[in-house]
Amino acid sequence: MFFIGIGTATPAARYTKAECLAAFQSSAWYGRLDARAHLVARTVLQRNNGIEARRLAVDSLAEVFCIDPDTLSRRFLANAPVLAAQAGERALAQSGLAARQIDAVVVSTCTGYVCPGLSGYVVERLGLRPDVQAFDLVGQGCAAALPNLQLGSALLKSGNYAHVLSICVEVSSAAMYLDNDPGVLISACLFGDGAGAAVLSRTPGSSGRRMEWKDSTSLIEPAQRDALKFEQRAGMLRNILTREVPALAANYAEQVLNTVLQRAGLGCSDISAWIMHAGGRDVLLALERRLNLQPDDLRYSAAMLREYGNLSSAFVYFVLQAALEDDAPGGWWWLSSFGAGFSCHGALLEVSP
Repeated sequence: MFFIGIGTATPAARYTKAECLAAFQSSAWYGRLDARAHLVARTVLQRNNGIEARRLAVDSLAEVFCIDPDTLSRRFLANAPVLAAQAGERALAQSGLAARQIDAVVVSTCTGYVCPGLSGYVVERLGLRPDVQAFDLVGQGCAAALPNLQLGSALLKSGNYAHVLSICVEVSSAAMYLDNDPGVLISACLFGDGAGAAVLSRTPGSSGRRMEWKDSTSLIEPAQRDALKFEQRAGMLRNILTREVPALAANYAEQVLNTVLQRAGLGCSDISAWIMHAGGRDVLLALERRLNLQPDDLRYSAAMLREYGNLSSAFVYFVLQAALEDDAPGGWWWLSSFGAGFSCHGALLEVSP
């Protein structure tokens, strides 16, 4: 499988963490939450948390604090199809393919639910063929990009498809929830909105760098499910985020990496670019320590986190795009995502100079 086009999209509105704190303090929610909650919000948004800004699908931060099921559902439906299609359109443009050449589309999300699924909206907006095979993957959280790509790889290997469009889209502002739980508050301070897409093909593209998917594996540990997940409360998604997440992410990321590298006869020193999901600053630090990396090794993940926040499943497309735009050295690249489940996935890519 080859990547022949990458595209990303975010809402236009950019909000700094200082602006987010000011909006929270001006909202009615500030008075509803206790003093400890105020301290948590100030600590996360005033100190170095690895994030400077986020893109959110609202015209003003005051809208973020309108939290009820109908408002959040409308926000998801109004924005998820638009962002998904924008990212897909940009990936198609880079690939040089026409929309009618796409044989299958795979769309992942966890921040909202629509039926029919988002894939139908993507088919409509991009003008894909009516007989395109459409797949909707839901509920895989931040880890979803790799299962999405793994399905794309399987479809291409079947011989029945030549080109697959992979899309992950998250409208985290449509999964807003606030209460006095520190994990809930930290989550509200971390996530942004955006979409990432890749055009996948059985053959290399005619231009740009050759990027081939060589091998991948996954690890799912249901016993750790409660460490990171969404739950339904009052008709809304409430994010469960615990202190164990950085250590879990680093532990499983190491296991997945070692499995694939051993099969390939490679070591960590052979990896020339690290395309890693960044759950937050503490997750990146845990990955750095566990994998014995230098801060510069995770520079693309850190840069995307700083500018966009945690984009959940869409994040690794942004990191991959950043590495390509920076002309990162060719050779072996490692692509990895992790999240709810607790799940972790990794893939070895071979990239031309």
